[in-house]
Amino acid sequence: MTVRRSAAALAASAVLCVGVAPAALADTPSPAPSAPVVIPSGLYGKADPTYDGVWRQSFALLAQHTAGVKPAATAVDWLVGQSCANGGFAAFRADAGAACDDKTMYDTNATAAAVQALKALGGKDDAVRKSAEWLKSVQNEDGGWSYVPGTPSDANSTALVISALAVAGEKPAELRSKAGKSAYEGLLAFQLGCATEPATDRGAFAYQPADGKLVANADATAAAALAGLGTGAAVVPSGTDTPAAPLTCPAANPADPAAAAQGAAGYLAEALKKDGHLTALTPGADQPTADTGNTADAVIALAAAGHKQAATGALEWLKSNSAEWSKGSPAALGTLVLAAHATGADPKSFGGTDLVAALNATGPAPQGAATDATSVKDKDGEEKDKPSGGENIWWIIGAGAAAGVGIGMLLSGRRKKNQL
Repeated sequence: MTVRRSAAALAASAVLCVGVAPAALADTPSPAPSAPVVIPSGLYGKADPTYDGVWRQSFALLAQHTAGVKPAATAVDWLVGQSCANGGFAAFRADAGAACDDKTMYDTNATAAAVQALKALGGKDDAVRKSAEWLKSVQNEDGGWSYVPGTPSDANSTALVISALAVAGEKPAELRSKAGKSAYEGLLAFQLGCATEPATDRGAFAYQPADGKLVANADATAAAALAGLGTGAAVVPSGTDTPAAPLTCPAANPADPAAAAQGAAGYLAEALKKDGHLTALTPGADQPTADTGNTADAVIALAAAGHKQAATGALEWLKSNSAEWSKGSPAALGTLVLAAHATGADPKSFGGTDLVAALNATGPAPQGAATDATSVKDKDGEEKDKPSGGENIWWIIGAGAAAGVGIGMLLSGRRKKNQL
C-alpha cells in the first residue's frame, strides 16, 4: 500500500512473458536502448514512472490532503487523465491520450490507490465511481483480487481493493464473485490461523501460498489490517489507545473481518518489539536489514486498529532512520506523512524534517504556494534566495539519489518476501 511498487510490476511483467519460447528469443536481436521516459509536468518525482507513476502520485496527493495542502490542479488532472475509459488504471501511461486496449496492462493496485486519493480530494465522484466499478468487475472467483487481472489472487491486492472500495462508499462484505465468494472471504483465506506454528505468526497474512503453505508477510498483514477495518491509508487520528493482542484462539467468528484485522495488528505489534522496526531479507543478503517501508505501513495499521502506543516505538525509529529511504521519493514521503497523521504526530516536524515541504518539492507547487523566489533568512540572519515551491535541502540532496531510492523500492517491493 506504499512506496513499494517497482518489484510488483516487474514480477507481473514476468508472469505475462513466461510463455515466450527461449528458442524464439535466441534469434531475436537485442532491442536498441529505449529513450529515457519524459517526466510529465504534473507528476511528482523525477525517477522513471513506468512502474509506479499512478501509485506515487496517488500517495503524494493523499498525503498532501491529510496535511491540509491543496495540490496543484495539474497534479490532480494528471492522475485523472491516467484512467482508461472503463475506469481502470495502468501503472503509468506515457501517452494518456491514446485509448486503452487489450494490450493495456491494467493494475488493480494503482487503481485502488487512485480511488483513495481522488475520493479524498473530492469533486471527482464520476471518476471514483467508474474506477470502483472496474475493480468490482475484475474480482476473482475466490473473492479476491490479483495485481494483474486474470492471475491468482494475492492478499496485498485483495486488501488494497477492499480498502479502496470501502473508501468509495461500497460495501465489500456484500460484494460477491460469480462463484458466490465475498471479498472478505477472499482476503481471510490468506490469514495464518490458530493452528499456525510458531504461535507468534498467528494473525499474520501471507502474500500467496508458498508450496501450499501460508508464510507470514508484514506487507500483506498491514494492508489486510486496514482492509479488515474498512479503512484506507488516510487513517483518522483517534483518541483510542488499547493494547494490541494476539489473534483470538479459538476465534468466536473466524469470518469476522474486524477480528481478523485485530489479529493482524497483534502480529505487527509483536514483530516490532524485537528491534523497534521490521526487517526483511533482501536478494543477495545474508542477514535481514531494516524494512523502512513496511515499518511505516505497520505504524499506520496499528494506529487504525486503535493501538497508538504499540506504534510509538516504530514511529520514533522512523523519525531517526527514514531520511535516506525517503529522499526525493513522493511515495515514501507521502507514506511517512500518512504515518504521522495516523498517530497524531506533526509531519512538519518529523525527526527534524518537514515532510510536507519535502513532499511538495518533488512536484508542481501546491495551490497557494509561492511561485517566485522569495527572500528568507539563513541561520546567521542573512537573507538568501529560497527556491520556488518550498524546495528544501532534502530535495537538493535527494535529486542525485533518486536512482538509489528506486533501487530501494525495488528491493523492498510488494512481493513474496518470505519466498526469496
